[in-house]
Amino acid sequence: MPQRAATIVGGGIGGLAAAIALHRRGWRVEVLERAPEFTEIGAGISLWPNALRALEALGLADAVSALGAVEAAGGVRDRRGRWLSRTDNAELARRFGHPLTVLHRADLLRALTQALPAESLRPGSEVSAVHDDGHRPVVDHGGGQSRPDLVIGADGLRSVVRRALWPDAAGPRYAGYTAWRMVTEPLPQPPAEGAATWGRGERFGYTALPGGRMYCFATASLPAGAASASSEYAELLRRFGSWPDPVPALLAAVPADAVLRHDLYDLPPLPSFVHGRIALLGDAAHAMTPNLGQGACQALEDAVTLAHCLDSTPDVTAALRSYDLLRRPRTQAITRRSARLGALGQLSWPPAVLLRDTAARLTPTRATLRSMTPVLGWTAPDDRTTATQSETH
Repeated sequence: MPQRAATIVGGGIGGLAAAIALHRRGWRVEVLERAPEFTEIGAGISLWPNALRALEALGLADAVSALGAVEAAGGVRDRRGRWLSRTDNAELARRFGHPLTVLHRADLLRALTQALPAESLRPGSEVSAVHDDGHRPVVDHGGGQSRPDLVIGADGLRSVVRRALWPDAAGPRYAGYTAWRMVTEPLPQPPAEGAATWGRGERFGYTALPGGRMYCFATASLPAGAASASSEYAELLRRFGSWPDPVPALLAAVPADAVLRHDLYDLPPLPSFVHGRIALLGDAAHAMTPNLGQGACQALEDAVTLAHCLDSTPDVTAALRSYDLLRRPRTQAITRRSARLGALGQLSWPPAVLLRDTAARLTPTRATLRSMTPVLGWTAPDDRTTATQSETH
């Protein structure tokens, strides 16, 4: 069989993972990235057991895990600092095969780019048009035109590929709150446990990174496009500077110019992730809020599943239909679940906040972990082992 070719639009985590999966199966791949280089300006990223299982399928789990940090435990606290729920990372690993691992997004992106040949990576290649001429897809971009056997749209929330092939689909919808992300300088005594603290219409969370640094994030219910009166760092101090320890100390260790702010959006459900020989992947298909920490995790699952489906049949369109049937129901369900959790975390009416916190305090840890099984218990399509066998013991 002649070597098949794939053009991946978007050089983020999902696009690079798809390129790796196909490259290792003998495909000729090109990754078109509009930025002048493959880099990531984000802060931390949580890789849950399902993401690490996807990285195992790519042969990268050990290398990526070595770049991250694993906390002993974490959980949710109330506005006064009292624990509402706690999670033991060792128990998480026992049930699902891997612990929760946190690393910097730039480190993950670097590991993915290093797994591809340099000639596959094409930065500075902005895509202007994508269409299907009836025989194969066509991609117009800064470097010319590509006519591969397969196009993968992995170009994020405001995907050019999605707009071109699904012009009537609803656009991204604002979740109702904005987010700040930041990484501290190394701390002499970083917190031993991570936590997300729930307030009234606000949240503040933190988790460990390697080298004594902490990844911190915060949310507040605000209109889309709202801007801070001064700096984003000053806004964080105003909102969270008096929150329970260790929040003030963590904010004090954040460089004032290193705070990122983004309004949060998700994507209404699409009727399909595929159009002929063109498929959407990651945020381009199912952008979700970060409340479950599953955005990148689901993109990694997408990449592994797509490659498996393409392995199963030489008919690209049939393979993409299988991919759509496997991925669309799962990712859209997780998008809805993340939205519900975000709405719960952003409650501001005092009686509702009290009810939420009381319910969280009374829910057994075992029940919380069991409720995550549909998300974290995913296995790669060709993986015959079951990551959640311990549930039966």
